[in-house]
Amino acid sequence: MLRTAATGPIGTEIRSRAAVRRWCEEHGDERDGLGLWATYTVGEDGDLRVAPRRSEHVACSGGEPVLAAGEICFAADARVTEISNLSTGFCPDAECWAAVRDALDAASVLHPGAFTFEAVFRRCPVCGERNVVKEGWFVCAVCDAPLPETWNFA
Repeated sequence: MLRTAATGPIGTEIRSRAAVRRWCEEHGDERDGLGLWATYTVGEDGDLRVAPRRSEHVACSGGEPVLAAGEICFAADARVTEISNLSTGFCPDAECWAAVRDALDAASVLHPGAFTFEAVFRRCPVCGERNVVKEGWFVCAVCDAPLPETWNFA
């Protein structure tokens, strides 16, 4: 993943609604019926970065550690309509919402007040595989080992 960070585009810093509008204008060809989707990260400095949706989160962050990562959807008026912590690169716990909220609030970007979709990630203690837990099924998709009930990514 770090190789991807070296070759992929670093996300654009978003510090205002005007920055969201500019970014959306530059990437408007990717808009769907819900709005314009993007990959996002919140760095350890609290700054929000966005990149085209199919970008790697590790590249969006410039290869730096993050407080939060996922997918975000902007409406035409620069507010957030959908947002998640869905990032298999960083596998963030849903508790990262506080960092996302703070970054969006600092940029005066309206948002739903919580993730509209929360991904649940667990690393398998047997084979080490990253898993997205679906429907409360805490079983590794690769080796069928039980997954821990609590988040276990450092």
